[in-house]
Amino acid sequence: MRKQFDGLIVLAKHQLHASPMSGELFVFINRKQTMMKVLYFSRGGYCLWSKRLELGRFHHVEGDGDKINLTWTQLQCLIEGIN
Repeated sequence: MRKQFDGLIVLAKHQLHASPMSGELFVFINRKQTMMKVLYFSRGGYCLWSKRLELGRFHHVEGDGDKINLTWTQLQCLIEGIN
């Protein structure tokens, strides 16, 4: 979870094969599932939002491979810790 803007942009481009400037939100969660970063592009610049849990873990979202498409509701539940 040491990656910042540039490292996460490279991950989105090369590992997820997506355009970071597409307007999509890219969610990255660390191995311990205690920290989340969300990268997105908004009006001429990248934004990076992060959340670190003091207790508990983010719930695992089922999916195939490294790339999982979430609905807005699923993302909100993930951020709030709702299973």
